[in-house]
Amino acid sequence: MPVIASLTGIVQHVTLDRVVLEVGGVGYLVHATPGTLAGLRVGDSASVATSMVVREDSMTLFGFADADERDVFEVVQTVSGVGPRLALAMVAVHTPESLRRIVATEDTAALTRVPGIGKKGAQRILLELGDKLGPPSGGEAVPPGEVSAMPASDAGTVQVVEALTGLGWPVKAAEDAVAKVLAETGAEVVAPSDVANTLRAALRTLGGNRG
Repeated sequence: MPVIASLTGIVQHVTLDRVVLEVGGVGYLVHATPGTLAGLRVGDSASVATSMVVREDSMTLFGFADADERDVFEVVQTVSGVGPRLALAMVAVHTPESLRRIVATEDTAALTRVPGIGKKGAQRILLELGDKLGPPSGGEAVPPGEVSAMPASDAGTVQVVEALTGLGWPVKAAEDAVAKVLAETGAEVVAPSDVANTLRAALRTLGGNRG
């Protein structure tokens, strides 16, 4: 069976958790993180790195901003109990480099910020991942809540709130988390170019509030 490792085509449709890319007259349904989807526009050409998950009764494509994110998505699924949906949530909340640092420092608290991962689950994931993701590069990551304030648009704020509710958070909790991130940056609303970073920061806030 051929493996689809990437797709380049015209964006036909985008929702909170998936995109349809038309490639050679065929529309491919690709599931992706809100951060990846935020950069896609209907009618534009787009490229995504992809991972194909094959089950007895289905073949599902997952898309990513780059190959590194795709590779991390595939590696974390080697952990028992981590399927594609949870793996997708992990790369939605944390960048590949952040996940490498989390594993290297055994930061269970950071990992529990991912919806669906509790303390015991985080400990098991860190133990099983070991050095599979490789060492962190040492580059600086965007700290939680550090999102650049740029000329704003209400659409960006709505997009982040909808993405959070699409991941299962209550509307009020999602709105409060976005408000907290905005308060930290001094911005009134989320700029379209800041959607991905704001979403990550809001997810970290929500994860930290779960106790």
